[in-house]
Amino acid sequence: MPARRTHLAPSSAQSELAGALAALRSELELPTGFDAEVLAEAEAAVRAEPRPTRDLRELPFATLDPAGARDLDQAFLIERRAGGGWLFRYAIADVPAFVRPSGSVDEEARRRGQSLYAADGMIPLHPPVIGVDRASLLPGEERAAYVWTFRLDDAGAVESTGLERALVRSQARLDYESAQHAVDAGAHDGPLAELPALGAARLEQERLRGGASLDLPDEEVLRDEHGAYRIERRLPLPVETWNAQLSILTGIAAAELMLAGGVGVLRTMPAPDADAVAAFRVRTEALGLAWPESLPYGEYLRSLDRGDPRTGPVLRAAASLFRGAGYAVFDGAPPADPVQAAIAAPYAHVTAPIRRLVDRWGLVASLAAAEGRSTPDWLRASLPELPALMQASAARASRLEQATLDRVEAALLADRIGEAFEATVVERRGEDRVVVQLDDPAVTASCAAPAGVPPEPGERMPVVLEHADIRSGTVGFRPGGGAVQPS
Repeated sequence: MPARRTHLAPSSAQSELAGALAALRSELELPTGFDAEVLAEAEAAVRAEPRPTRDLRELPFATLDPAGARDLDQAFLIERRAGGGWLFRYAIADVPAFVRPSGSVDEEARRRGQSLYAADGMIPLHPPVIGVDRASLLPGEERAAYVWTFRLDDAGAVESTGLERALVRSQARLDYESAQHAVDAGAHDGPLAELPALGAARLEQERLRGGASLDLPDEEVLRDEHGAYRIERRLPLPVETWNAQLSILTGIAAAELMLAGGVGVLRTMPAPDADAVAAFRVRTEALGLAWPESLPYGEYLRSLDRGDPRTGPVLRAAASLFRGAGYAVFDGAPPADPVQAAIAAPYAHVTAPIRRLVDRWGLVASLAAAEGRSTPDWLRASLPELPALMQASAARASRLEQATLDRVEAALLADRIGEAFEATVVERRGEDRVVVQLDDPAVTASCAAPAGVPPEPGERMPVVLEHADIRSGTVGFRPGGGAVQPS
């Protein structure tokens, strides 16, 4: 699916929107900067950074991230093995080297939990000297990293796993769109040469495990060079999906190491209960894309045509089964159910330590297990805090994301009160309300259902805009009249 970009809001609405987004930071009590003590400790940590003895600077690692990103957590290198299969190395930023346990940087990071990506600027987890400078795997720069080494067979199954601290030097900074263009143009050498094949193999491994990837459309608020905001909705590019599989592979390996070592923190998600599965199956039938009893859940999602307008509502409904994600810590006995249901394997977050607090614990625990050492006392003592810290930060990030989107949508509609729009129903809420997505701009909003039989997801429905308030981020629609049409 190509990217869908809304038109820009008029300049008066953009000005009001800028004020509303600034006010949102205060309303959500988002961090505004770093105290002098935190900055001073970060600078001192950078000067005293311990160098690993292992030297892998000659290896041609590359990073793959959104365009313009500077907080580069991962660098990859994929090579074909002479006897078949792949040698895959994954370098992860050595954030633990810069954070003294229970120090000022650590305490501030625990308060924040994760980097927040506000429309009007990033709110980082770590001071910039760490997050976008000395820990970041910037091209041409010597960096310490946790380097994972995997040997995989031709089917993409892992034959062996290694983990060590080493010096690396990334040689290329790639972004998703240009990388996809290169792959589409037939790039047969360089850092992307083996990514499509290994990515496809790992997707097949996901299928064999019984895992499932939703690949929901991304919904991003973007700001241009003039400060004007817009919304962009698009499906993930293939290179993003393949890249995600590299992180999933590493997260599964980290979970295995920590479980073997007896200490760690896992990303968990319970399997959906029978009632949720039954409700989803009914929804697929109503949408005309029935889920056959004989087809596993993940297989069904993979079979859906992303170009079919009914697929979006199905995937939205499927997201209801991917609920209850959290973190489980253990020191001794492992969690009763260590499996992350969507991945269909034990899994841990270890590939984004610049941007996410918990990954620092996962990396340190994984390395201790890989080297047969005892897990550091600070890590074991602080493990019980992690789930609550991450839950709080995830809730804050979710509120910020939704509130930002609401305000930008209101700005895009501010001068169109009374106008009629064509829309698609994406969700029913009871008997009297529906959620619709406008064709243009691509705004999603709640609306009263037409009188009579409420429309089903996937059906077309004209609506009329009644109000749009930028400050609160609220919009109101009413049914626009006319018959509901199937899409």
